Amino acid sequence: MKIVFSQRKLLDSINIVQRAISPRTTLPILEGILIATEKDVVKIVATDLQLGIETFIDAKIIEQGSVVVPSRIFSDIIRRLPEGDIEFTVDSGYKIEMKTFNSVINLQGLDAREYPELERIEEINPIEIEERILKDMINRTIFSVSVDETRPVYTGALFEQEEDNITIACLDGYRLAVRKDKTDMSAQRTEVVIPGKSLDEVSKIIGNTDKKLSIIIGEKHVLFDLGYTRIISRLLEGDFLSYRQIIPQDYSIRVKVDTHLLQSSIERACLIAREGENNLIKFSIKEDKMVITSNSEIGNIFEEVPILLEGNELDIAFNGRYFLDILKAIEDDEICLDFTTNINPCVVRPLDGREDYTYLLLPVRVFI
Repeated sequence: MKIVFSQRKLLDSINIVQRAISPRTTLPILEGILIATEKDVVKIVATDLQLGIETFIDAKIIEQGSVVVPSRIFSDIIRRLPEGDIEFTVDSGYKIEMKTFNSVINLQGLDAREYPELERIEEINPIEIEERILKDMINRTIFSVSVDETRPVYTGALFEQEEDNITIACLDGYRLAVRKDKTDMSAQRTEVVIPGKSLDEVSKIIGNTDKKLSIIIGEKHVLFDLGYTRIISRLLEGDFLSYRQIIPQDYSIRVKVDTHLLQSSIERACLIAREGENNLIKFSIKEDKMVITSNSEIGNIFEEVPILLEGNELDIAFNGRYFLDILKAIEDDEICLDFTTNINPCVVRPLDGREDYTYLLLPVRVFI
């Protein structure tokens, strides 16, 4: 095998596929990256058996072949080489030699035949969506994915498509994040659960552009096809909660508030609250203001935020960090906070009645 790579293109490809390598694998072969020639392009692959990423780059192929390179040391070496061409040669014993204009580096590789093949998904009924839309939807919901491995299905995000609507919903037992947007019409209704880790990596790889990618849902896997890069993830099994049934449709108290004023006040309150046990902040809602307080052993804080109130006064408490996660995911300047009682969830909605996002947060039960 003999290839001449561009240092920059090779490094960019390594940075993409390395996201699929687990630091805790028990299989030595999975600590490596597969490099293989395919006609006139080079395929670079990494997988942890749950998530697989393959990308293709142009290179000068002198002799066809394949090898598995040790990921960590290989990426460190390529990163530190100067920009320019790298002559990459592999002999019959999988010994790798890399040459640049002033360096010669040797590494021991592994037999590519031992590397697991990525799942192949029949590419039918693709869902087409702009990269920036998918990236935005993931980034504004992924914080609500559960980290509790005893309920594996909630470590993923519910991905739905019906007609021209696409929805991502994440739920961790304390909060719910739902984002909805438009995509190309599809006759087939889709409802699957994609691991949160996989979606997080997808969001880091795709660009913030109008370029479209394809999402293909298989029986047990999902494929994100970006053209020269393909991301394949195993789907999670299990029944995801019917989240629409837990979102209150009625409210007795509605607060209209400036998002940025509320966020900055909660950020200051959290400076004190984080010194406590549960990031507790308290809201006292009355007439034309919301009073936000927090206290711990090191001190206390008092904040007032102007509001428009519909309904009765209310005292209620929340985990401040969870509330901040929601506010940081909202781009609107003003929002609605809907309440019923101090033991029922707060629902955050757009002020103008749109349905492109909904957030729900359970309160902390305390004696206020």
